[in-house]
Amino acid sequence: MVAETLPPPIAQSGIGHWFKKHFFSTWLDGVLSLIFLALIIWVVSAVWTWGLRHAIWTVENREACGHGSGACWAVIQDRHRLILFGLYPYEEHWRSTLACLAVIATMVLSCVPLFWTVWRLPILWLVGFGTFVLLMRGGFAGMPLVTTEQWGGLSLTIFIFSAVFVLGTPLAVILAFARRSSLPVIAKTTGLFIDIFRSLPLLTILFAAAVVVPLVLPDWLQGDKLGRVIIGFALFFAAYQAEIIRAGLQSIPDGQVEAAVSLNMPFWSQVVDIQLPQAFRNTLPSTINQAVITFKETSIVTIIGFFEVMASGNAVVGTGEWGQQYVEVYLFLAFIYFVFVFGLSRYGAWLETRMRVGHG
Repeated sequence: MVAETLPPPIAQSGIGHWFKKHFFSTWLDGVLSLIFLALIIWVVSAVWTWGLRHAIWTVENREACGHGSGACWAVIQDRHRLILFGLYPYEEHWRSTLACLAVIATMVLSCVPLFWTVWRLPILWLVGFGTFVLLMRGGFAGMPLVTTEQWGGLSLTIFIFSAVFVLGTPLAVILAFARRSSLPVIAKTTGLFIDIFRSLPLLTILFAAAVVVPLVLPDWLQGDKLGRVIIGFALFFAAYQAEIIRAGLQSIPDGQVEAAVSLNMPFWSQVVDIQLPQAFRNTLPSTINQAVITFKETSIVTIIGFFEVMASGNAVVGTGEWGQQYVEVYLFLAFIYFVFVFGLSRYGAWLETRMRVGHG
């Protein structure tokens, strides 16, 4: 009996095969795919018609906003300065713009591996923050003095986020190592500190920093209200980030630390060259997630009297002139948050690829 020779299977590739495999493999998949496709087309068409085709873009056509069928983006044209700069003096908006760009540039440069050294990164942020404060506060070189009570808008949001992250991360590292200390007093005290700050709502901590602290401290220790709020926010961030870093430290095999000790490596070298790089690599997704949460939580400072970007948006829709355009204003605010959060997420994904998270 001679075995029948079968022809080789026909190669199934191409975009048509991919669509058939993923969307039309069965009749039910095909029906559901067509329904979802129709829904997507309807949503995109509605958004296009409302947001772009029938939208009103200029303030000169403001009267048509209440009668048109499209979005009234004229509110952004008319009130974008209030959203971006808050209560900052109108004539000095150029200073707020430069200060905001300085912090953003510092954040971008911090993502470049060239600055990932023990000394370059702190110097970079010292220069960036110094530039921001000098430009925003003024009081020299002919620039009028602007107190922190007048700081606001997007520049204040970016400053609070970056200050909290930069101050909180080193503190989180210290707390993580202190909680792993072989001395019970240090370990238990650090654990108590972390548990207290993690158990309190962020609003409670910020309210205490803004209102309660001045009642119990002398005038010379009170400092600026914005500074106190940033310190309280940084302590809250550090408490959560410390546990993330501690988890990363615990994932490092004990043999690596023991080998470093046997080679008489100084403790500082063990931390900088062996433990911290692996701890940050192993906890990178959680760290990026915590950064995203922190950026969004900056809106809470509105409750204690700061005019950040969300408060500026609320002020726009709180007026009778543009009160009906709250959808457009909040969509614009959502776009601002999306840009920064998406940027953080993409940077985290790039770092994961670069450091090969999960591949040893």
